[in-house]
Amino acid sequence: MSVDTNDFETAADESLTRPRSQGAGVQFSSEARIHYTYSSAEDLLNNLDDLAEMLEHHLIHQVPRLDILDDYYEGENTRISEGVRRRESHLADHRPPHNYAEYVSQFIQGYMTGIPIRVTYPDDEKVNDLLLDINRQNDADAHNSELILDLSIYGRAYELLFRDKSDRNRFVRLDALQTFVIYDDTVEQKPIAGVRYYKKAFRANVPYTVEVYTDSKKVTYESKSFQARDMKETASEFHHFRGVPVIEYQNNRFRQGDFEKVLPLIDLYDAAQADTANYMTDLNDALLKIVGNVDLPDAKKMKDANILLLQTETDSEGRQGHADADYIYKKYDVGGVEAYKSRIQNDIHMFTNTPNMNDEKFAGNSSGVSMVYKLFGLEQKRVTKERFFKRSLMERYRMLNNVLGAAQEGSFIVEDLDIVFTPNLPKNVKDELEMFSQNGGKLSNRTMLGLLSFVDDPAEEEERIEEEEEAKRIPYDFLADPNEGGKPPKDPTVEGEPNG
Repeated sequence: MSVDTNDFETAADESLTRPRSQGAGVQFSSEARIHYTYSSAEDLLNNLDDLAEMLEHHLIHQVPRLDILDDYYEGENTRISEGVRRRESHLADHRPPHNYAEYVSQFIQGYMTGIPIRVTYPDDEKVNDLLLDINRQNDADAHNSELILDLSIYGRAYELLFRDKSDRNRFVRLDALQTFVIYDDTVEQKPIAGVRYYKKAFRANVPYTVEVYTDSKKVTYESKSFQARDMKETASEFHHFRGVPVIEYQNNRFRQGDFEKVLPLIDLYDAAQADTANYMTDLNDALLKIVGNVDLPDAKKMKDANILLLQTETDSEGRQGHADADYIYKKYDVGGVEAYKSRIQNDIHMFTNTPNMNDEKFAGNSSGVSMVYKLFGLEQKRVTKERFFKRSLMERYRMLNNVLGAAQEGSFIVEDLDIVFTPNLPKNVKDELEMFSQNGGKLSNRTMLGLLSFVDDPAEEEERIEEEEEAKRIPYDFLADPNEGGKPPKDPTVEGEPNG
């Protein structure tokens, strides 16, 4: 395989199957989602021809798919934007894209990480504080959420672990269009190398920077084209993660995105809406049909003035002639077309397991059991995504533990980590409280404060309440008798004194 990078666009187009039939959508070649395998990292670094071939293959066969999925997420739907214009140049040619891809991915992202993933180490506060500090330094909640979004869009996501200049353990998201992981050729398919390639400036003469991470070092190359003779090693440094610090997260076994299967349906809906918009515009430009004796110049003037005066002549027998005028336009089956678009919409939601928020039936019954059944399909998808995500999360903390141990900053048993995913579902707190109280349950004041959306810190709010209550109390010294040197007044019933 030998393709110059200048021919990337041509080669990338050849790697896609783009059916010509209207509405068929974009399909991807079988090469677009394969894994790369090799015998070992040492053999790979000694055979740069094979590494160059993988880089070339990724750029030509895998990046185009990722790029198109990215376009759909950003609302640049390929089929509607690249379609051929209508043959009649005088007719409307509206092409409104509908961003179902963004809806699907953001809904799933919020459902899975709207409530942050909780990583704790039971029964060891010291380790918990250590994990909390690492996650806080890396803004782990936002980072995990971005990984989930990449999984939903591309079917894969990547992160890089490293030690920064301040000797802090860091992890960052890598661009899926510039990253891939190579696995060994055994049945275990363990990662042997992670590859990241990019250009420091978008000019033709700027070489690619290629970073190869193994389980012990990082090797950097520069290459003008992905051919072994052009790859020059520029740097090499060791690390102490004792594993490949480029971690791949998979959305599922096939590394398929959440809206990838419904791209043809999105294209069909775009086309249907475009036809509707074009029809409504063309209706305003309908042909005027006149039956009667009217000169063409006069008809044009009257049409421009929105006035139509039809004069008829009598025939040879003295009978008055007949004149009529109306518009000619394409008949539109409103009910059929709207039913067709609704069917496409429902199919998009069904095959992505996302609810249709515009469906009145969805929120018609707010009971918890009903909501669970309506989200049952999404729940099955969530379980699969969580299993794959948790596997990669454990790999992240395993390598972080290796570095912590090497730097003598602490250690823990990775298998004892408690990783909890909480689906971000709407809660019917009112019904829960009623059921709890009816069964004799009681809640502390702090817990009840925590149920309020406008109270950020229940403990702090409790302190404020106590301070206000303390300020309302009358000081004891204020009740003392000033004639007795500030001492409290004597009780007349004490020491035998008669009472009044």
